[in-house]
Amino acid sequence: MLRKRRRVLADLRAERPGSGERPYGRSKGSGAYPEVVYRFLLTPRWLVLHVVVLLVIPAFVFLGRWQFGRYEERSGDSERITASLHAPAVPLARLAPPGAPSVRPADEYRAVEASGTYDAGHGLLVRRRPQNGMTGYYVLTPLITSPGQAVIVNRGWVPAGATADTPPQVPPPPTGQVTVTGRLRLAENEESAGIRDRRGLPPGQVLLIDTTAIGAGLPYKIVGGYVELTAQRPAPAGAPEPVPEPDVASGGGLNLAYGVQWWLFIAIAVGGWIFLIRREAADIKAGTTETDSANTDEERQEEPLPAAERPG
Repeated sequence: MLRKRRRVLADLRAERPGSGERPYGRSKGSGAYPEVVYRFLLTPRWLVLHVVVLLVIPAFVFLGRWQFGRYEERSGDSERITASLHAPAVPLARLAPPGAPSVRPADEYRAVEASGTYDAGHGLLVRRRPQNGMTGYYVLTPLITSPGQAVIVNRGWVPAGATADTPPQVPPPPTGQVTVTGRLRLAENEESAGIRDRRGLPPGQVLLIDTTAIGAGLPYKIVGGYVELTAQRPAPAGAPEPVPEPDVASGGGLNLAYGVQWWLFIAIAVGGWIFLIRREAADIKAGTTETDSANTDEERQEEPLPAAERPG
C-alpha cells in the first residue's frame, strides 16, 4: 500500500510544473548534463546576444586595423617632414622651377632659398588664419626671381583689426634685392585646407593660397607652390610674425593608442560574453541542486518508520 502511494505522488509531481521533481530525468546526485544546462544558449534572448557579439568582433577588428594603418601613414609623414625641416636649404629652382604645375609632395617642407625683389603692388592677405589663439591674416607677397618669373612668399602672420571692417596693420616688404629662406609648401585647395572658398571678398584678400588662381592675375609665371618665410637677408626693420613649424612630435601616436584600444574592446566583448554564459549556467546548476535537496528531504519525510520506532 505504501509503495503504491509513493508511485502516485511521484506521478503527480511529474505532471505538475515546478513540483520539485528532478528535471530532465536526472538521477539523484548525478549533476546536470552539460547539453541540458546549456540549452538556454538557444533561447531568443541569447541568440540575439550571440549575433551582437559576432557582429561587434569583426567591426572592432576593422577599426583597429584602420587606426594602425593611419599610425603607419602619419609616422611616415612625420619622419619625412622632420627630415625635410632639418635638411640644408637648396636653391628653389632645383625643386620648383617657375612654370611647373605643382610641387612634389615629397618636397614639401624642404628648406629652399631664392633671391629677388618683392612686388608689393600684387600683395595679398589670406583671411581666417588663427595663430597664438587669435584670428588674423597671412601676408603673401610675390618675389620676382628673374624677368617673367616669381614665387609667392608667405611673409608671416598679422592679427586682425579691431573690427571686421578694419584692415590689419601690415609691415611693408623691404625694397631692393633680398634673399629669402623658407619652407616649400604645396598650393592649397578646399580639401587640403579644410576651408571653403567663396567670392565677394574685399579687394586684395583670399581664403586659400591657391597659386594657380593667384598666378592667373599676375603678369609673370609663378611656381606651383609657395615659400613659408623663415629668414631673410638683409633683415627687415619690421615684419609679420613668422609662421611656426608644423607640430610633428606626436606623429601617429594617438592612432596607435586608438588601434590598441579597439582590439582591447574585442577581448572585453569576448570575455564578457563567456562570463555571462558561465554565470547563467552556474545559476541553473545552483537552482537544480536546491531542487534536489528539497526532493531528498521530502522523500525522507515520506519513508515509513522502522517497526521498532512506530508509535503503539
